[in-house]
Amino acid sequence: MHNHDILIRLRYALDIKNKDMVEIFKLGEIEVTMEEVMQMLTKPKDDYYDEYEEYDMDEADDGVNCNNMMLESFLNGLIIFKRGRQEPKPGQPQSQAPAVKQKESVNNILLKKLKIALSLTSEDMIDILEEAGVMITKGELSAILRKMGHRNYKECGDRYARNFLKGLTLRYRG
Repeated sequence: MHNHDILIRLRYALDIKNKDMVEIFKLGEIEVTMEEVMQMLTKPKDDYYDEYEEYDMDEADDGVNCNNMMLESFLNGLIIFKRGRQEPKPGQPQSQAPAVKQKESVNNILLKKLKIALSLTSEDMIDILEEAGVMITKGELSAILRKMGHRNYKECGDRYARNFLKGLTLRYRG
């Protein structure tokens, strides 16, 4: 799944207004205009690509590229938007280093940050996935939510991420 797809599905699932999208990006320390947000939320005209084929958003001239850093900043902003800003503890750095280092980890970060932003428990996440027709055990979910490099870490595939966003849509808009 591509970052612009994630933004489009997340915006629809949580019924986020355009002005709130700009505010969420701002809370995530990225300045974007309303027009740039609208371009990010527009699928490229040539949206006829195979999911297994690598698609380069830089080639899309009608959309703003939402790279991993922008997506993670949006998710960080969503946490602040939903839960409020948390004051750093003494000795902690003001801002965290980006967690998305590779393309493969985007889905894992998406699930982790949505869990925090929406104050979900593991049982809530399992229920959301079940609503979308995906059965997952608590152990499998725990492996997906672990830090990359942990011996029990499991990469989250597009299937889980897509169905989690579908389950959010069913829960919040259904």
